[in-house]
Amino acid sequence: MGGFFGVASKNDCVFDLFFGTDYHSHLGTRRAGLAVYGNGGFDRAIHNIENSPFRTKFDKDFGKMSGNMGIGAISDYEPQPLIIRSHHGTYAIVTVGRINNTDAIVQNLFHSGHTHFQEMSGGDINPTELVAMLINQKENLIEGIQYAQDTIEGSMTMLLLTPKGIYAARDKMGRTPVSIGQKEDGYCISFESFAYLNLGYKEKKELGPGEIVIVTPEGMKTLAAAGKDMKICTFLWVYYGYPSSSYEGISVEKMRNNCGALLAKRDNVKPDSVAGVPDSGLAHAIGYANESGIPYARPFIKYTPTWSRSFMPIAQSMRNRIAKMKLIPVHDLIQDKSLLLIDDSIVRGTQLRETTEFLYQSGAKEVHIRPACPPILYGCKYLNFSRSTSEMDLITRRVIADMEGTAEEVDLTDYSNPDTDKYKEMVKRIGEQLKFTTLEYARLDDMLEAVGIEKSKLCTYCWDGRE
Repeated sequence: MGGFFGVASKNDCVFDLFFGTDYHSHLGTRRAGLAVYGNGGFDRAIHNIENSPFRTKFDKDFGKMSGNMGIGAISDYEPQPLIIRSHHGTYAIVTVGRINNTDAIVQNLFHSGHTHFQEMSGGDINPTELVAMLINQKENLIEGIQYAQDTIEGSMTMLLLTPKGIYAARDKMGRTPVSIGQKEDGYCISFESFAYLNLGYKEKKELGPGEIVIVTPEGMKTLAAAGKDMKICTFLWVYYGYPSSSYEGISVEKMRNNCGALLAKRDNVKPDSVAGVPDSGLAHAIGYANESGIPYARPFIKYTPTWSRSFMPIAQSMRNRIAKMKLIPVHDLIQDKSLLLIDDSIVRGTQLRETTEFLYQSGAKEVHIRPACPPILYGCKYLNFSRSTSEMDLITRRVIADMEGTAEEVDLTDYSNPDTDKYKEMVKRIGEQLKFTTLEYARLDDMLEAVGIEKSKLCTYCWDGRE
């Protein structure tokens, strides 16, 4: 995943750019960068943030950089922003999205005369540079941005910093958000709507699907109108979005409260307390507790001073160890207790199994698990939510393979329907394999009701395979 922030100001923009980008640290764990334009030129800094938070790595740059316009990015994958020199002039670019047809695009570019790519990410072509190369195939930036988005299979939202202003383009189906903020001396562009509030900005506009605008210190102008169809990612509300953000006018925290309440309405267990897996499960758990009347408790606390979310190693085995080390038990709230635990989702199942074992070892009598979204059956085709290389990394797919007696592709329709016998057997086996006392997932219809947006505007691909 990744996040971005941009500023176009009548004054120096670096303070706002620095802290606005930092407010996106929950969206990326590997690379971060800032690019500014001022005094007729560009300045850029990129750092690895795997072992240190954004502010620590960019503190020196913060004191040296200056300019009235700038863009920043935090990413799980490629280093960015990139500085591109082309027939459009010089510009800086950041992107958030996923490209599924990289090889085909690269071969086409080679055939059309593009001879090499300079930026590499883990031995692969940097997708942000690939987007820039597509943009450069056209005579102007607007046509280039639209050509890139039309060519890419997946999704692509981007910011381009030019001497004339910042071009902001939301992906064609609006899978990721773009929010514009305004204050007296300028404008900002943000993935997360909360990121500019403490910087003095007020919300000006959310871009629609495929909309392109240019933002300058003096104002904002629409260059390409928004499309009618939208498929914003529902998982933003369930997990990735920060609690104080909102998308399409819907608060993340409120949605999670609603989701927890709907989970409680369908449940019949009577635990001693309800808890959420920090941090994204907490609001779901509060909603459940408020609806059910069962006390909310924190049987474990996440240790954040040195184990921040921004530090998660690449290796899955090390990620599992770090996730476990973050959680400190409160034995008085665990010993001989029946606990109901809400997490945002179950992907591989490894971390939640270890959390459950940790609770049993700390004296818990029962551990009931309630994921706040339905079983994940498909890997996301549109956003880089996971480092998984195969859908068989999903615990659902492994259990289904055991049930069907084959790892070959099978019809998953019944496994996405909570009223079928196959679904119930799958859930039963997952619960037994992960050693939960009971396991019940949120239903898709309840989760969508918790969001409150028309279903046709929400992407539910990872749960039901519908594009």
